[in-house]
Amino acid sequence: MIRAAPSSSAYESLRRLLTQARLDAELTQAEVATRLKRPQSFVSKYESGERQLDVIEFLAICKAIGVEPTPIIESLA
Repeated sequence: MIRAAPSSSAYESLRRLLTQARLDAELTQAEVATRLKRPQSFVSKYESGERQLDVIEFLAICKAIGVEPTPIIESLA
């Protein structure tokens, strides 16, 4: 099965929205990483665009930050 490459602008928007949500929640990358039971570098990599997220990771991050995923998804559509 061939999958189309995701739009880089959509990923940029997602990264920006997740980073802003973390900052709005007054959380550090390390605090989010602890909640996710992942290293801080995981958060750094998805925020910088070095790593892309799958939907399960996205949902876990939203929960860790304390934001609803639906408005983020709707803003990308």
